[in-house]
Amino acid sequence: MPRRLPCYNECVTDAPPILVTAGILTDGHKILVCQRHRSDSYGLQWEFPGGKVRDGEGMKESLRRELAEELQIDADVGDEVFRLRHRYPDRYVEVVFFSVRSYRGTMANRVFEAVEWAAREQLPEYDFLEADRELVVRIARGEIV
Repeated sequence: MPRRLPCYNECVTDAPPILVTAGILTDGHKILVCQRHRSDSYGLQWEFPGGKVRDGEGMKESLRRELAEELQIDADVGDEVFRLRHRYPDRYVEVVFFSVRSYRGTMANRVFEAVEWAAREQLPEYDFLEADRELVVRIARGEIV
């Protein structure tokens, strides 16, 4: 039986992390950032768009679906650029980030509080989810994407 950790919103066990994909969308020197809706867990913090991988779904397929649902675009998902694991008080996640350099359709915000194209060097000024902060610094430095 898995060892149970202190409970917050949901209980975390020694279970494997929740697999999540996220896209780093670029437009020249700008990176797309999304602010979580105020009613969501970790509301008003910034993140890269994406979401949970469904059972039987490939990671790129998952990200393509999530970007269509969240931003109404048909994305050309590129290579994996970063991967991390992070334990929040209420969940344990493994996030796999992919480069997205092009997409079809007109972007429309369907779920976020806000969506912005941010200059790479300004990314650290945003209040990102804790798990994303190392990646944000590395993107700002030009080390990734």
